[in-house]
Amino acid sequence: MTPSPLWSADNPPRQGLGLMRLRDPEPGGAREPDRDPVAVVHAALDQGVTLLDTAEMYGNEELVGRTIAGRRDEVLLCTKFGVVWGDGGDWSVRADAATVVRSCDTSLQRLGVDVIDLYYLHHRSDETPIEETVGAMADLVAAGKVRAIGLSNVTVEDVRRADAVHHVTALQEQWSLVANAAEAFLPVLKELGITLVAHSPLGHGQLSGDDTPSALRAALAGPAARLEVPTGQVALAWVHHQQRRHDQAVVPLPGATSISHVRANVAAASISLTDDELAILDAVRS
Repeated sequence: MTPSPLWSADNPPRQGLGLMRLRDPEPGGAREPDRDPVAVVHAALDQGVTLLDTAEMYGNEELVGRTIAGRRDEVLLCTKFGVVWGDGGDWSVRADAATVVRSCDTSLQRLGVDVIDLYYLHHRSDETPIEETVGAMADLVAAGKVRAIGLSNVTVEDVRRADAVHHVTALQEQWSLVANAAEAFLPVLKELGITLVAHSPLGHGQLSGDDTPSALRAALAGPAARLEVPTGQVALAWVHHQQRRHDQAVVPLPGATSISHVRANVAAASISLTDDELAILDAVRS
């Protein structure tokens, strides 16, 4: 299967759009043009954001499929499998080979596409060896149902074991000024040529509102004033700067449910922070 022309190891997407909260309006509810899900996704595509990220767990694959209808060739479509909701609202992980195949087929149907560009294991399994899971994912690549495979919520050892079965294109982990777990993976990602997709770069909203820790808020205020931008854009720009600082491919994946937020996130990718500003932000990270 030919790799997606929208992604290469040397030229990954600059920024993605996380679609976890993308939903149709409630029946009978007010339709806000700024929050229309189709308009939100199309605004991202119009701004050059090609990577769209959803998951079986999010329950919105059919909606995502409708939003990209007619523009499929502009999209690097990512979805995930393995996390299953229970009747009581709890969740469990299923990553055996049969589940991999079944989940992929149902995701393809819901999304209304012939191939998934990047297919992630959403969460590691304590029961199924990762070699079995990735072996089944590799079979999907060979069958032309998937172009590339990714991992999320795994360990460094998992990454090595998985990549020994089939090359892992991307690892998705949280990275922001308030979450640093992704940094433990940087050496192995660089060694194996794996892109880091940094989800929740705004700390699940913590860095774009009143919940920002006081020391960080003060550190963000300086560059925000200099650039005349909101502090949330500076926080997102910090994640963008990590690619240069670590010589590691990093794709920030902010979520957005409005056109205005999409545009603000895209603008953050062009912000240039000084070395002194980066050092100050590093010093007050929580």
